[in-house]
Amino acid sequence: MSSTLPRVHIRFSVICAATTGLLLAGCATGSALSPSTESSTGSAVPGTSLVTTTADRPTCTADDITVQGAFGKKPTVAIPDTCAPPAKLVTKDLSTGTGAVVQEGNTVQTDYLLVTWSDKKVLDTSFGRGPFPVQDVGHAQVIDGWNQGLIGMKQGGRRLLIVPPDLGYGQGGNGIQPNETLVFVIDAVTVTS
Repeated sequence: MSSTLPRVHIRFSVICAATTGLLLAGCATGSALSPSTESSTGSAVPGTSLVTTTADRPTCTADDITVQGAFGKKPTVAIPDTCAPPAKLVTKDLSTGTGAVVQEGNTVQTDYLLVTWSDKKVLDTSFGRGPFPVQDVGHAQVIDGWNQGLIGMKQGGRRLLIVPPDLGYGQGGNGIQPNETLVFVIDAVTVTS
């Protein structure tokens, strides 16, 4: 099963033609994201520096990511340099919501913000553009991280998703670097069966 943001190059080209801006990076135009180089100082020998690799850092949890902003408003996201991206999908409800629960097969109107882990930049957002529909959750034409990560949300809720490369874009595409971890903040605007 191929995966793209929320899922395929060809299908996204149709959606992209009908919307403005990037739609979950499906319409990105060739600007490559540069991987970040992280370093820290403080080795046993004063004045030397060490290059910090993923193996040298603990794995980030959802609690390590700072998200500010209320449901319905464009959030801000801060990803720390002190921990490595998780290898598995991580979800955290930032606000629970009180409406219908997203179940497999539902349609969800979502607002989202996407930040790429490697450069910590906002790559795409629907805030200010209008909700993005996800039809047939669990089997929708979106990345696997969304199909898995939206289930259990409640209408009116906001969720943080940290999507590893194998549930996102894998080897890259649509403006996404190879092996990129994706950080989404998603609002479940409406949920219907």
